[in-house]
Parts: sequence; structure tokens; C-alpha cells
Amino acid sequence: MSLLDEVKKRKTFAIISHPDAGKTTLTEKLLLYGNLIRSAGTVKGKKSGKFATSDWMEIEKQRGISVTSSVMNFPYNGYQVNILDTPGHEDFSEDTYRTLTAVDSVVMIIDATKGIEAQTLKLFKVCRMRGIPIFTFINKLDREGKEPLELLEEIEEVLDIETYPMNWPVGMGKRFLGIFDRHGKQFVKYNGNEEESYIPYEDLDKQEDLVSQSAYVAAEEELALLDEAGNEFSLDAVLAGKQTPVFFGSALAPFGVQTFFDTFISMAPAPTPRKTTVDVVQPDNPEFSGFVFKIQANMNPAHRDRVAFLRVCSGKFERGMSVKLARTDKVIKLSQSQQIVASTRDTVDEAYAGDIIGIYDPNAYQIGDTLVEGKSKYEYDELPQFPPEVFKKVAAKNVMKAKQFKKGVEQLVQEGAIQLFRDKRTESYILGAVGELQYEVFQYRMKNEYNVEVVFETIGDRIPRWLKPDQKVDETLFDERNMLVRDREGNFLVLFKNEFSLNWFKDKNTDIELIDLFEVNTYGV
Repeated sequence: MSLLDEVKKRKTFAIISHPDAGKTTLTEKLLLYGNLIRSAGTVKGKKSGKFATSDWMEIEKQRGISVTSSVMNFPYNGYQVNILDTPGHEDFSEDTYRTLTAVDSVVMIIDATKGIEAQTLKLFKVCRMRGIPIFTFINKLDREGKEPLELLEEIEEVLDIETYPMNWPVGMGKRFLGIFDRHGKQFVKYNGNEEESYIPYEDLDKQEDLVSQSAYVAAEEELALLDEAGNEFSLDAVLAGKQTPVFFGSALAPFGVQTFFDTFISMAPAPTPRKTTVDVVQPDNPEFSGFVFKIQANMNPAHRDRVAFLRVCSGKFERGMSVKLARTDKVIKLSQSQQIVASTRDTVDEAYAGDIIGIYDPNAYQIGDTLVEGKSKYEYDELPQFPPEVFKKVAAKNVMKAKQFKKGVEQLVQEGAIQLFRDKRTESYILGAVGELQYEVFQYRMKNEYNVEVVFETIGDRIPRWLKPDQKVDETLFDERNMLVRDREGNFLVLFKNEFSLNWFKDKNTDIELIDLFEVNTYGV
């Protein structure tokens, strides 16, 4: 099979949503279809003892949330599917934003009972900026929720994108009967027992019990209205990110998931060309290349290992091949490579553009690193970096654990979810994060993975401003209110206590140039 044929088989996408919209539950059902698991656990599986496969970290099982981006690979209907299940909680939005750089399309889940929520809107904007095609799954139709036409209108108005319903629901909650599959020209009947019946449109007249129900008659009228006055379906518009195909169903039931997935897989784009600092690289370019979008420490706590997640962008990956790390020009042999489903791993010998693989990280990689084969010299577009919003000093509770503390901080910080700063005057450790939950996860992992209890000292919300490199600054201008700190790269920045302190400092020190990362970061939303 040619390189181009292998590329065309790849479908790489992320699932995004607001917390509790059903993202991880939907992922589980897709894994069932890929024969990766025999029974689906749900995120809220504490009572039953069944947990979602994509939630591999112990704290995820306890809290019923996803806090890491899980990667799942499986063959389906002749395609090689790569799913990235992202954290829905906004405190982990930075991890999610980076994950979106590694995919070719996105499935956006909307809770039918709540409509569009804050985190959905935030993530949608990032997808729009990157021009990522978006497919929408409206979940929880087996509960009473908003009317389907109202949900479509909300998507169009709030997200400013055209909608095209690929199927249409009949009733909802206890009155839910099924969906008209417009794409497959069939009615999918909801039987309420994890069984679906598929009835071709031409056989519906024989289903008197079904077609005589008021919910069916009402849905048929709405469907006729959509056929006459709704948007025309355009795959080109979908791939350009201007139209979103909308599917209705229930991930938990499950219902409508199979028809959604089959239709989605047939439409979702294969890997596309990607921009670099030099040129655009085609996915069927024979030279291997890829970039690191995530680093995860201690996926196997017994081995204290670090795995770098690599998106293959071109060529063919072969285990044992030597590649160049573009940032340092260092040649690295990729002898340990894996495909990962949550915490279970299989050795992978080869991979193609679109595939996501885990490679052993001997403390050599950083998030955003480009790996290339041969003499080519370029880097893929830089991944977004976000300024933290909450800052805390951190120290080991037991000073005798200083060595483990330092190692734990360094390794967890390298994952990118939490940022490390050092106070210029005291050299104390300061952590910066997007939200409070990240500190809970950090504290939990330090104790469970490094056997170190940590104590936090809150310094509150701060406004970070980086100092322009190479400018001389009088250190006596700074104190606890306006703290001078260094980031991991040794760059200086100031943590201002509030807006007033920032403006007062700018007025008094007009010669000092301050940089706002949000302003220079294209993806800050």
C-alpha cells in the first residue's frame, strides 16, 4: 500500500465539550465499536466500580472527571481511528488547546438539556481560529431537554456557524421514539434496551404503531420544514469549518451513536498539509516528521517513566529510526514507541501521518518540539502558551524530601498543565495555573507518585507581565506586591497584585517594556 493510501485511511479527531455533557461516555461507546473494550464504564462509575477506560489516573476515577488528554487508536471499517479525549474542565483548558493542534477534526458534544455552555463556546472559538472542521453530537435525548429547532438556532446564533441536521429526533425523554437518519434514509427506532431497529424510509408505512403517534407526526412536519427551508448540506463547507453536521442521540443509552460514528468516519477529513517555519509539509512527504503536543510523567508509576505524545505529520515512522530534534539538532533514536489506550500500551512498529504515538522521553523533549528525518531543517508552528491566572508558593512539608520534591516538581511541570517560576529574591518555588483544580491534581500526584506531601502558600490571583529580553531592570523596583520572578527558560516577568499596581508601575517606569502573553498569543480566547 502506498504512503498516500495509508494517509487516507487515518481519521484523527478530538472530542470536546463542557464538563458533564457526556464526552467520556461517548468515547467509551466508540471504543466498544473498535472492539477495544467489552463493556463501557461511565465516568460517574464510583458506585458500580466500572470506570471509563479513557480515565486512567486514580484521581479521575475518584472525582468523576477527565484531567488528562487520553489517546486511543483502533481500526474501524477500513480506517485507522485516532481519538483524543480531552479534559472538559476549564482548569485544564491549556491541555485541551494543545491537543486541538494535533487533530484534523473535532466532535463537539452539546447537552440537549442545557444547550451551549461556557467551556463549549471557548473551545469552539479555538477550533474556528484553527479552521478545524466541527461535527456536533447533541446528547441526552433520552431526557427532557430543549426543542431540537431551538438547539439548532442556538448553535447558529451563539457559535455563528451554519447547521445541517444529519438526523432528526422524534420526541424526547420518556416520549423519545428514535431518529430519522436523513443521511442513511432510514428510521432508527429507540427500543430502550440498548437495541436499535433500522427501518428503511419506504417501509415506514407498515409501522402503524409508530407513525400514528403524535410525536412522530410532529417530527415529520419539522423534517418537511427542514427539507424545504433548511440549509443545503455541503461537505466542502463542513471541511472549511463553515457548516457543522448535527447528530442527535444518547451516549449513555446508547442510541444513535452507531449511525453518528459511521457517518462521521465517512465524512471526517484525512490528515492535511501542515505549516512549518519554512514551508507547508504534505502528509505524504516521504520524509518522516512530527511534533510533541503533550508530555505525561509516570504513566507507569513503578517505572517513573515519561511519555511524549507525538503527532506524525508526514512520512512513515518506524521503530528504531533515528530522527533529529529540530530545537537542538540532536539526533535521537526512537527505539521505544507505543500506541496507548488510557493506561494500557502496545508497542508500535510503524505509524503514518495522522497517527498519535507515545515515545519514551529521556528528559530530552519539550512541548512543541519538532522531530524530523534526514537533513531537513524546519519546525512546526509553535504551540500556544498561556499565562497562568492563579499563583501559589509551594514547598515540601518535610525538608528531608527536598530531592524527591525537586524531581516531582520538574517532571510534572514539564507536562505543561502547571507552570514553574522562581522568586528572584528568595529562590522559592512558585506555581502558576489556569485554575484551582490543577493544584489539587498536582498535590495528589506529588504524594502518590513521588511520596512527597506539599504545602501551598497562596499569593492570590496575579497579573503576569513578561519583561522584554535584554533590557536592564533595577531590582529594587520590585517587592511582594509586584514580584520579580523567572520562568523555566530564565526569562524575567513581574507578577502584579492587581490592575492598579500594573498601571501605577507602567506610569512610573515608562522605559520598561512589559509583554502580555495573551496579546501576542493567537489562541488566547
